[in-house]
Amino acid sequence: FPLFAFLMGKEKFHKSQHWGFCNNVRMLVGEDKPGIGGELLFGQKIKPKYSVFPKGMGTDSPSWVAFDKQVLSFDAYLEDEVPDKSQENYRIRRYKIYFYLEDDTVEVNEPVLQNSGLPQGIFIRRHRISLPPPNEDQFYTVHHFNVNTDIVFYGRTFKIYDCDAFTKNFLTKIGVKLNPPGQCPEDPYMKTRREKLDCMEPICPYESFDTLKQFLEYDRKVLRFFCVWDDSGSVFGDRRELILHYFLSDDTIEIKEVLPHNSGRDAMSLFLQRRKLPKYGPPGVYQPGQLTDRTVLNVYGGYHRPELYGFLLDKYQLGKLDQEFYKDTDLSIGTTINVWGRKVLLCDCDDFTKTYYRTKYGIENFTSIPCKAPSPPKIERKFPPYTGFGSEEDSLRSCIGLMPTPHQRNFKKFIEFDSYGNISNTLRFFAKLITHKCADVERMFVISYFLSDDTISVFEPIERNSGYTGGMFLKRVRVKKPGQEVFKSEFSEYIKAEELYVGAKVNVNGYLFFLVNADEYTLNYMERNSDKFPLSSIELVIQKLKEEECKSRELKQVFTAADCMHTKMVDFNTFREIMMNLTVGKLTDQEVITIARRYRVPEDPCPHRNVLVAQAHEQLKKNAFENFERLIAMCVYEDREKKKVLPSKDIKRLCKSSRLPLNEDLLGSLLSGFEDSEKQINYESFFCALNWRVNPVPVLEVASYIKERCEDEWLGMPSPIPVKYIYYLNLLKDVFMR
Repeated sequence: FPLFAFLMGKEKFHKSQHWGFCNNVRMLVGEDKPGIGGELLFGQKIKPKYSVFPKGMGTDSPSWVAFDKQVLSFDAYLEDEVPDKSQENYRIRRYKIYFYLEDDTVEVNEPVLQNSGLPQGIFIRRHRISLPPPNEDQFYTVHHFNVNTDIVFYGRTFKIYDCDAFTKNFLTKIGVKLNPPGQCPEDPYMKTRREKLDCMEPICPYESFDTLKQFLEYDRKVLRFFCVWDDSGSVFGDRRELILHYFLSDDTIEIKEVLPHNSGRDAMSLFLQRRKLPKYGPPGVYQPGQLTDRTVLNVYGGYHRPELYGFLLDKYQLGKLDQEFYKDTDLSIGTTINVWGRKVLLCDCDDFTKTYYRTKYGIENFTSIPCKAPSPPKIERKFPPYTGFGSEEDSLRSCIGLMPTPHQRNFKKFIEFDSYGNISNTLRFFAKLITHKCADVERMFVISYFLSDDTISVFEPIERNSGYTGGMFLKRVRVKKPGQEVFKSEFSEYIKAEELYVGAKVNVNGYLFFLVNADEYTLNYMERNSDKFPLSSIELVIQKLKEEECKSRELKQVFTAADCMHTKMVDFNTFREIMMNLTVGKLTDQEVITIARRYRVPEDPCPHRNVLVAQAHEQLKKNAFENFERLIAMCVYEDREKKKVLPSKDIKRLCKSSRLPLNEDLLGSLLSGFEDSEKQINYESFFCALNWRVNPVPVLEVASYIKERCEDEWLGMPSPIPVKYIYYLNLLKDVFMR
């Protein structure tokens, strides 16, 4: 029973307690139940009705967490008595009082004053300070501090005259009414001492030349200017481009020269070595020691120890030579500086330099000046006239240099327009000779224009029983335009590709040719390059036809009358005759061909399979190819499922690997003709059809071209017409109904 009672009593009256803070008063925190008589026992937790702390800093969290790293700072001074000294009776010593909110500790610090002769620094170390008697059992809290109040620490009275902004804000939030700030009185001794120092002049003045701060701040920071030195006024002088480097660490200048290629000058590393650049130079030659930072009056040594020495400075600086040097404020775009007698113009600067001047001096105008010299006037060279020997280019090369070199043709143009593969880059026209001789009227020629070097060749086809041998009429050569002087200094003009079109008249070395037609490649090339050949531009031709809108009804009636079968198309000869008659010669033959090619009736692109097989037999016979059994065996090997069919791409691959002598287009057409809906081909039937020995087909006759004999300006020479039939109704809709 006594042990049980003891335990019950301990549980009721001896609960564990801990130290806490409430209103900055350290006290025991216990249970929140009232004691005997309704009063709170010592050590029980007190909950105020209203919190005196700022929002978020209440008593719910420990004070060392809520006020961690928060310190109140007060400015204070202390009147310290100075006994037994006639110069002063007291001194004013300034202090900083720091109050740490987390644990109510106080620290007093005295700022260090130079040459004060007093030990300064931490005056009272950080700890809790008790109140002066008779309240020495209590400690200072935040409520004991205010502005314009006296506070006593260990018998010394500190007068608080101001505090920082954080302290004012904190005290205001916790409900402390702040007094107006005061002023700290001036120390009479320091005032007297300062007045004396102002009136005194040192016998040996100390001249400080501290460049370490500038070096540490601007080390490796360099301003760069692009400048030019115009020395064209002197004999053999010219404009020389320079780069100026201004080193901010020590105000020195370095200049480098930018040498162009093949300038003929020695490649020097520096135009001006790094040094301070005087503004007014060259200043002359000075003796060593004349230009110094300090003026030394005398040098003396020690009496007892000879190694000790000193020097006296001349405070009046008699005989000192002043010399001004260029600073960063003297450099700007458009400024001309003096570089040892040479006038150098600053034309531009880099981005770092612009940022430096914009940040430090607020300069925003960085308009650059062109450094390049204006190009000199081009002197026109006059060459002697052409001698008649060789070409004009070869004669000109003999006038340019002492050692004549051959003329270099336009190699880039040659590579671009040289023939390769099935692209010939050659324009071919059928032409007729315009002459009064009856025997030459029916002669037909092929004029070839080579785009790679602008040369022309004329060939006459051989015709039996014509009386002419035919063959090469004019070898490949550039043809001059007629009516030019032969012996002149300028180059002659030659016939260009833009001057050739169907219906044009061309003078080739005195022979006048009329171009009556062109091949398919020429017409396609002219239509692709309609900017160079405007007569092949369908847009321009349609625009020209729209100008004849008044004849739209007549044109429609003529086409309807010509179309007896009502097929909405006419043949080329009829179409050309109608267009020429209604436009009264406003359209050329080239423009008529352009319209006809645009609205032509497309021919059947897929010929009959027998025609393709006949063409394949002809090529296989010429190459004596009979290895069809091997091809079938390869297909059987590829046919894993034994269906006797293979994809068309596999058969094409086998034909390529076996070198079947058929061109790409013919082989593709044959495969398309034999494949089924699933792109499969019966390889036995395909190669049996190609076997020209086992399954021969009759030789097909070559279809002859439609030959017409036109009259007058068409000059009726038998030649293939460009288009068979034309949809005239589509033409009328596009021209007159838009």
